Amino acid sequence: MMELAANRFTSIWQRGSVVMPGALVAFIVAAAALFLSEHYGGPAMLFALLLGMALHFLATHEQCKPGIEFTARRLLRIGVALLGARITVDQIFALGAGPLILVASCMALTIFAGLALARFFGRDWTFGILTGGAVAICGASAALAISAVLPRRPGHEQNTLFTVVAVTSLSTIAMIAYPILFSALGFDDTQIGILIGATIHDVAQVVGAGYAVSDLAGDTATYVKLLRVALLPVIVIGLSLLAMPKGDRGAAPWPMFALAFVLILVVNSVGLIPPLLREVLNGASQWLLIAAIAALGIKTSLQAMFSLGGGHLAIVVFETLLIAGLAMTLIVFL
Repeated sequence: MMELAANRFTSIWQRGSVVMPGALVAFIVAAAALFLSEHYGGPAMLFALLLGMALHFLATHEQCKPGIEFTARRLLRIGVALLGARITVDQIFALGAGPLILVASCMALTIFAGLALARFFGRDWTFGILTGGAVAICGASAALAISAVLPRRPGHEQNTLFTVVAVTSLSTIAMIAYPILFSALGFDDTQIGILIGATIHDVAQVVGAGYAVSDLAGDTATYVKLLRVALLPVIVIGLSLLAMPKGDRGAAPWPMFALAFVLILVVNSVGLIPPLLREVLNGASQWLLIAAIAALGIKTSLQAMFSLGGGHLAIVVFETLLIAGLAMTLIVFL
């Protein structure tokens, strides 16, 4: 028994020593991105992407490559699962039926639009699902989660990174423009909060835009955004089920991290996660996701990004405008 335990420890130590250099690089980039975000403003995920791209030469480095791959895949999934500690079932139910109908309708139509646009621009269907899901749900986090369960087609990682860059950049623009636009159109603070929460891609930008209007708008925007985040595992599990029967060698396995997300959400909802532990889990999720994005940035070159063409950008921009238009239309009727 002791020998078995010793062998197990040695195996874990050896694997850890292999991935440590690359993972350490990713977390150093994440720390730099958080420092820039806290001291100079701007989304930490975007900083992590840009800094990671500058270190692309490490993607093929013999010592760094295993850890970069490990961070971009394994640690990413753990970070997504820990997002469940942010929300509770009560928060979802408190929104009522109206926001739920609005969010579900916008999500479904945006994802289907992504599929249609991908076909129109001659892109693979996985790119349409990836961008549509990222725009419809929660931006970069959704892009990373959905990417993890999609078939591994050629250009998969470049498409994932492009989506993260695009939705993060458009989300930052929306954070500035949407409060001004929605106020000018005569919506009250509650409606503005619903619109911001239903249309801006990333959580941080939703919070920033909502509270820039008022506390009421900020609270409402946060709840609606959390509703979109709560639907992430439903989409991820559904996509994995669609991919698995195809027998595609690149199809993803059952997404245990999505089930872990649901489990943590339920445990958090019944009050079994103490406030201090919840803060720790939220902080860990943030670090893991930012490090994963940094690792993705390291793995992809700008040359590969630009070779994707203008059709990629057109798809994401159209999806962003579509979800905003749908939300404004539906809120008038609901």
